[in-house]
Amino acid sequence: MSPSTVNSQVFLPEFPNGTSLEILNLQLTNFSSIKLSYFSNHLYLKELGLDARSISVEANGLLFSKLNSLQNLQISFAQFSRELGPLFAWIGNLKKLTILQLSYCYSSKIMPPLIGNLTNLTSLEITKCGFIGKIPLSIGNLNKLTSLKISDCAFSGTIPSSVGNLKKLRSLVITDTGLSGRIPADIGHLSRLKVLILAGCKFSGRIPSTIVNLTQLIVVNLSQNFLRGGIPTSLFTSPTMLMLDLSSNQLSGQIQEIDTLDSQLTLVFLSENKFSGKIPASFFILTNLVGLDLSSNNITGLVQFSSLWRLPKLAYLGLSNNRLSVLDGEDNKSAVPLLPKLSILVLASCNMTKIPYLLRHINHIQVLDLSSNKIQGTVPHWIWEKWDDSLTQLNLSNNIFTHMQLASYVLPYNHLRSLDLSSNRLQGQIPMPNLLTAVYTNTQFLDYSNNRFSSIMSNFTAYLRQTAYLKLSKNNISGQILHSICDVSNLEVLDLSYNNFSGFMPSCMIEGTSLVVLNIRENYFEGNLPDNFSDHCNLQTIDLHGNKFEGTLPRSLSNCSDLEVLDIGNNQIVDTFPSWVSRLSNLRVLVFRSNHFYGSLAYPPSNNKFGECFSKLQIIDIASNNFSGNLDPRWFENLPSMMDKSNDKGQLLGHLMTHNNVYYHDTVAITYKGQYVTFGKILTALTAIDFSNNALDGDIPESTGRLFSLHILSMSHNAFTGRIPPLIGGMSQLESLDLSWNELSGEIPQELTNLTFLGTLNLCGNKLDGRIPQSRQFATFENTSYEGNTGLCGPPLTKPCGDSSNPNEVQVNTSGDHVDIILFLFVGVGFGVGFTAGILMKWGKIGKWLQIA
Repeated sequence: MSPSTVNSQVFLPEFPNGTSLEILNLQLTNFSSIKLSYFSNHLYLKELGLDARSISVEANGLLFSKLNSLQNLQISFAQFSRELGPLFAWIGNLKKLTILQLSYCYSSKIMPPLIGNLTNLTSLEITKCGFIGKIPLSIGNLNKLTSLKISDCAFSGTIPSSVGNLKKLRSLVITDTGLSGRIPADIGHLSRLKVLILAGCKFSGRIPSTIVNLTQLIVVNLSQNFLRGGIPTSLFTSPTMLMLDLSSNQLSGQIQEIDTLDSQLTLVFLSENKFSGKIPASFFILTNLVGLDLSSNNITGLVQFSSLWRLPKLAYLGLSNNRLSVLDGEDNKSAVPLLPKLSILVLASCNMTKIPYLLRHINHIQVLDLSSNKIQGTVPHWIWEKWDDSLTQLNLSNNIFTHMQLASYVLPYNHLRSLDLSSNRLQGQIPMPNLLTAVYTNTQFLDYSNNRFSSIMSNFTAYLRQTAYLKLSKNNISGQILHSICDVSNLEVLDLSYNNFSGFMPSCMIEGTSLVVLNIRENYFEGNLPDNFSDHCNLQTIDLHGNKFEGTLPRSLSNCSDLEVLDIGNNQIVDTFPSWVSRLSNLRVLVFRSNHFYGSLAYPPSNNKFGECFSKLQIIDIASNNFSGNLDPRWFENLPSMMDKSNDKGQLLGHLMTHNNVYYHDTVAITYKGQYVTFGKILTALTAIDFSNNALDGDIPESTGRLFSLHILSMSHNAFTGRIPPLIGGMSQLESLDLSWNELSGEIPQELTNLTFLGTLNLCGNKLDGRIPQSRQFATFENTSYEGNTGLCGPPLTKPCGDSSNPNEVQVNTSGDHVDIILFLFVGVGFGVGFTAGILMKWGKIGKWLQIA
């Protein structure tokens, strides 16, 4: 019997009546439109596995009553064509069914309560399915279940308390769902439970005290939730416990001692919590311990490596990012390794001053992270030679290393996937990975940035066959980039910024489809920009700032529809404003400053639909060019990222490397507070417009006042005339306003006193007149904000006004109540890290600022 084929679709053949087939597995097949009625004649079928693009569920469940022998049903990669009721009704008729597995089933439907009718089930597994809503309460009817697994589904709500009825359950696994709320105390009724995994959800509250009743637990994993409080004593005292993972929660307090006489613990993961105090001494005599991770807490004290000698099985030790000091000890130079099985050692930010001596006698280190310590001097030769066939990740970044003892500038590691030497004081030539790494690794991460390297081998690209991330920024490397860079076919991030590279940029660099980030900022590249951006361009960041590029902006850039950051500032580009960039719907940062752009600021063509022009733009800097003419009001009528009052404050611009979870941060430099400031990280909340140092004239458009979430506005050194638009007073998030050196006239609008976040104001060099407002923020500005306006009077200027009244002063509440105002200011270059600082100001009875604290 062979399958039938119609229009290139393969259909399952009909089976004869009474077939004696017991096992039928159609998984990993390509049959089309499988109907469940096809299996109605399989009287003896015990196991059925279905893998199909579409499963048709007939309404009449009686058709399937003949499958009375079916015990194991597996359905995967299916798109259910109708509601799930008929499917579960059919499954409910399978009286002998004990195992049900549903995986990769695409159905955004609520699971029907009929699941509770499958009372003979001993194992239920639902993974990567689109089920929504709550887990049916009827699941508590499955009182024969020994294993329940729900993973990667869209369920919401809480764990039903009826789970406590599953008294025979030995394994309960719920991971990566939308479930939230407290872990039910009823879980303490599952006295036979050996495996409890509730990870990657949104569970909150305390770990239920009833967990003490689960005396047979072997594995407990409650990681990646929002649990708080302390750790129940029973989790440490249970003699059966082998693995305890409570990482990535909000647990706090001191970690308690463990009864080491009975403990069989092999893995303890408590990282990324709020634990404090010292590491319990009992942890260092858990002779069966294989893995211990206490990273990213508030743990204090000293840790001597010599105290680890009772852990002969320890393979993984993580103590990073606490308030610990890890000491090597002068007495720790025995040729006998303290930790003979150690393969992963993560000691970032541990106040270390030297490389642990014990590493010299460990033969198979795979991961070594000594970053962000105070280690200085030379990286010893044995670091490069000892683990040539085992080391996969080495991180020595953020230390004070100056030299490396190298037998060759080709590193001997055969399996190296990640090398981070950034932020040291290393000199000389950059070492390259071994060619064999291309055989043993799929992708590679290399970061040599922020050092004092001065050279790189001329054929360095030959050693980058599997490199996906290469960062050489902030060194002293010179020379040209050869066309062979284009042979690195897996390269996603290339950052050569802040070096002395020169010559032409190879045009082939932008022809490929793998590159996501191209950053050659602040070098000496020259010539015209290549105009061969691929139709399949995947570039998200192009930063060419601070070179010597000339000519026009290449029109093929419009092919890069994923582009988020385009910075060609401080070059020698001669062009009119390229209105086509407005159609780059993902563009967030656009910098053209300090070039030779000219002409009017043409607004994008009128045939664009509303919402298509600059729909995500948050920073535009076209300062110091030769733009002229009136400013079209439509420029400020369609910038939604600067108009949304609820603008997201927390998202960072950058790129996550999916291969090794490395995040590349975009940077930008803009003028703020009169200073040219580089922001090492860009938040989506950082919104700025800089049109300064051009020849723009006419009125400042009233539509500027619609940019409610704009933080920085600079239109200085132009030829704007007319009055300051009062609507600017509605830009509630504005922190820096510079309209200096124009030909603006009239009074300063009193509406500007509504800008309660305004920290910097520059109106110098205009033709403004009248009394300077004195309310709110204006009471804090000095006379330097108003110089060159001969018609202005009143404080802070020494020139008095002829009229003693204050017509521009906003009326304030003179009652006994005080109004608290929070002024948010950027903190230097820390915008991306510490974004804002709050200054609390009290407005008192007499209408003056009383306190700044």
